[in-house]
Amino acid sequence: MNRRNFLSVGGAALTFSRTLAAKPQGAPAAAADVRRSFTLKYAPHFGMFQRLAGKDPIDQLSFAADEGFVAWEDNEMKDRPREQQELIGRTMQRLGMEMGVISALRGIWNTVNFAGGEEARRQRVLKAMEEIIPVAKRVNATLLTVVPGMAHPKLPEDYQTAACIELLKRCCDLIAPHDLVMALEPLNRQINHPGVFLHTAPQAYLVCRAVNHSACKILFDIYHQQISAGNLLPNIDQCWSEIAYFQCGDNPGRYEPGTGEINYGNVLRHIHEKGYRGIVGMEHGASQPGRHGERAIIDAYRRVDPV
Repeated sequence: MNRRNFLSVGGAALTFSRTLAAKPQGAPAAAADVRRSFTLKYAPHFGMFQRLAGKDPIDQLSFAADEGFVAWEDNEMKDRPREQQELIGRTMQRLGMEMGVISALRGIWNTVNFAGGEEARRQRVLKAMEEIIPVAKRVNATLLTVVPGMAHPKLPEDYQTAACIELLKRCCDLIAPHDLVMALEPLNRQINHPGVFLHTAPQAYLVCRAVNHSACKILFDIYHQQISAGNLLPNIDQCWSEIAYFQCGDNPGRYEPGTGEINYGNVLRHIHEKGYRGIVGMEHGASQPGRHGERAIIDAYRRVDPV
């Protein structure tokens, strides 16, 4: 190709890319638009794109990066072999991707009791928090998902809250020297997690304010909070100073945005306009099967992404 033809083709490509960048919010994603970067840092997880990318975790990371995703999250990281953790960390660094939350209490969160006074159970929590520190370092994670266990069946709620606050302070003492932050996740009791202690954003806000430590913040899962409390935008505003992380999932069904009742275009635009530049975890399944369903997830985030 001679230089004149090259410049002509290059100019057309530039014009086309600018046209894509100007795509109005809510417009369907075009096939050539799939690699455009997102405004917010959405974080898929392993398995979300395994039909499009293959089952190998490294291939899934590379596929996501090619699609414009710059973050990732993984609840199962603590259970992965050390060699795989290190490979994931190196791969994400090479791809320019950030690690979102990893679970600190993987496998034990629903058997421990932050809200009670049993020292043996508290020691299990503290041991788990110590064990997640080297894992976080291998994958360059700074945020740890923490679900503060189950409600105590015999203690008044105020005593439970005081016990939870005291244990969280001890956890802060362990992780803060390593520049790690607990992201406390309130889960809904009505559908998915009956019996959990922490279940609403206002309750999580109270706990974080009482702990009063930069290593203890809120993971605001929009799906769970739509069920637990609703009133999403006002609750986000009230909790804003304590929120370290968001997760998505529509309700009902816990599928990709646009499949349920939550106006994700408004919610995500709201947090972006307030200045949120952190990661938004894609904590949900696919509403449709196969490769088509995985592509529908990506298209859904293009439609609701703030512009």
